[in-house]
Amino acid sequence: MPLVVVTTSPRVAPGVLSHQAWRTLSSGRVLTASADHPQLPYLAEAGIEVEVVTATDHAALVRQAVDDTVVWLATEDEGFMRAVGHAALALDDPPVIEVVPGSYDLPGARVLDLVAVMDRLRTECPWDRKQTHASLVPYLIEEAYEVQHAVEQGTGLREELGDVLLQVAFHSRVADDFDIDDVADVIVGKLVRRHPHVFGDVSVESADEVNTNWEAIKATERAGKDLFDGVPMGQPALSLVAQLIRRAEAAGAPEGLAHAVGQGVARELFDLVRRAQEAGLDPEAELRGAALAYRARVEAWESR
Repeated sequence: MPLVVVTTSPRVAPGVLSHQAWRTLSSGRVLTASADHPQLPYLAEAGIEVEVVTATDHAALVRQAVDDTVVWLATEDEGFMRAVGHAALALDDPPVIEVVPGSYDLPGARVLDLVAVMDRLRTECPWDRKQTHASLVPYLIEEAYEVQHAVEQGTGLREELGDVLLQVAFHSRVADDFDIDDVADVIVGKLVRRHPHVFGDVSVESADEVNTNWEAIKATERAGKDLFDGVPMGQPALSLVAQLIRRAEAAGAPEGLAHAVGQGVARELFDLVRRAQEAGLDPEAELRGAALAYRARVEAWESR
């Protein structure tokens, strides 16, 4: 029989454990040396009884594991594994000692915890259960704008990116025909495919060459599709015009098609966007910058 040690990181949220850890904690007698271990209330709620051992007898613990499965819910005591290892070596027929990570600390591993939390919310929370892709779209748009605001303010970016990541995890959990691994697989494939200078044998000397290759690969991928396929028509009009012009010019559309579009103010705005594109400027960013400058001036005036 084994002695299974379930390790937990101080970074992991209480109640958020790996699936393997939950299965392990349900498989045998569970012991711990910490009466205030943050996971205890959640294990109790799940019906998993944990016995708190105030004075750890490592030799006795190892001997128990010879005849029965013993699960040790570890704290951050680094000396525990060393002590049980020495105790096991002293036996003629020592038990197998296994270590099961209760949480993951590799880069990106906390995303696994997010998936576990989202799975539980979708199963147990009435509000989360009733959401659809359509009902979640406004939140995704709002969170994206809050990321932009955080970048402009220079603060709060980590929290706002977390909110966007939640939306990705939420939509992936709501979907019937794909999950978050499928979503990650698509973007990983795209990144590898569009970076042949990193993952292939293409050589580049500058960021401009990288961008040229990227656009050429995108054009190949869009071959046979409509010119404006993938352009979100629901985006703000200023950025919509800029993207339409960019796509059209990349496809070699005659410049004259952009002249005399619309009437009155609409024509003037369209022409301004086209001029900004020709100057290498992002019209949305330019107008937003002017709006923020105007806001600052009004706030200064108000404070006086």
